[in-house]
Amino acid sequence: MSAHFARNRRHDALDSLNDRRLLRELAYVGGHWTAGETGESFEVTDPGSGSSVAWVASLNAAQTTAAIDAAASAFPAWKALLPQERSSILRRWFDLIVAGREDLALLMTLEQGKPLAESRGEIDYAASFVEWYAEEAKRVNAESVTSHLPGAEMIVRREPVGVVGIVTPWNFPSAMLTRKAAAALASGCTIVAHPSSETPLSALALAELGERAGVPAGVFNIVTGDAATIVARMCEDARVRAMSFTGSTEIGRLIAGQCAGTMKRLVMELGGHAPLIVFADADIDRAVGIAIDAKFATSGQDCLAANRIYVERAVYDAFCAAFAERVAAMKIGHGLEDGVAIGPLMHARSVAKVEEQVADAIAHGARCLAGGSRHFAGPLFFQPTVLADVPDNALIMREETFGPVAAITPFDSEAEIVARANDTEYGLVAYVVTENGARQLRMGRALDYGMVAINRVKITGAPVPFGGVKQSGLGREGSRHGLEAFTDLKYLCLDAA
Repeated sequence: MSAHFARNRRHDALDSLNDRRLLRELAYVGGHWTAGETGESFEVTDPGSGSSVAWVASLNAAQTTAAIDAAASAFPAWKALLPQERSSILRRWFDLIVAGREDLALLMTLEQGKPLAESRGEIDYAASFVEWYAEEAKRVNAESVTSHLPGAEMIVRREPVGVVGIVTPWNFPSAMLTRKAAAALASGCTIVAHPSSETPLSALALAELGERAGVPAGVFNIVTGDAATIVARMCEDARVRAMSFTGSTEIGRLIAGQCAGTMKRLVMELGGHAPLIVFADADIDRAVGIAIDAKFATSGQDCLAANRIYVERAVYDAFCAAFAERVAAMKIGHGLEDGVAIGPLMHARSVAKVEEQVADAIAHGARCLAGGSRHFAGPLFFQPTVLADVPDNALIMREETFGPVAAITPFDSEAEIVARANDTEYGLVAYVVTENGARQLRMGRALDYGMVAINRVKITGAPVPFGGVKQSGLGREGSRHGLEAFTDLKYLCLDAA
């Protein structure tokens, strides 16, 4: 932390911004751009180069309470707006996000490190939730109930819960915010959001566009700074009626415990440990392409990433050879370079973790077919790596990796692989590659995951109820079901006799 903003330090790539006002270094509270109480700030750096990108205001617990005050004060008027009015504001926000796509993508690559093409894709994805919930805002409607009492009319309606706390991660800094915020705003709730301190610029840019779209003061607040301080205050304040969090299972458990005293509604997208299962009847080239996409997006820093790749023994050697060849050819470098597929990891501890998992797997008898070590591009770069013959007791087969390391192991039967794939506390997504239609349906039923992808990788989107089972989360985001956590059912019984 620094006591002062170092405004003279700027990443050269920021000169490419078309709209410099999207680079915001102050928090956004009650419709005002807000500095830390004592001017304290923290540095946001480019993980690809180590260069400084910005210094962002660090707010304290009292200022977090002020943000909750603002959201609570704004709630009655926002709730009272006609759904069409909230819809129009969200639609304007969507249009501005689309118009600012290039600048938003550039900011994301600079603070997060992912290749620019992936950042553009995330902005499109983020915008899609705002568009979707702009429409859903007009359909949070009442339902009638067939009366079981004589002379009575019965109505069930959804009403917004109130202030919603949102905590977003560094790996998808725009999409995770809009997926939560658009649903809450469409429902009639107000928001206090805390973005990861590694990637706050994306959230602040979205707040700038929200202000331009006409989101009233106090409805959408962004509080930047120390996570432990800010999130703890959100959890303990009874006026925050729901908390939506994306991050690790460990932190999710901590937040759930902190919310217990005020009985908040919880929506949590937590860790994943996805299996990718390739059967012998699969087209090998297609299976390799699916595995590449499922493993290495965002340099493997994705809760949906394929963490364990199981290949039926009859095609195991052919798959490993083709997969390793493709992985070895992947370009590594800064996210702004053309053709880069693998960018930096977010932290030094992330690099240390994948190093540990690679060493452990090799110690357990795994073979390294590609990569296996750090890359000369910089201290946060790790080579895309392929490990074959990885036993189930290796660390990488038990822990989420969050890095560009693919672990492959053979299997012999459908019953065996179902048991091995399900042998984890996680249950977010599973991938299956097979041409057998009956097996596709059997695997879809047998795999204990909230989402199952058959012969494809991209399955998420605004109309989809995204979420997991077991230790991978609570509730669903996206689709109509994404509104449920932010609304209460109210039952009216009217005497019509």
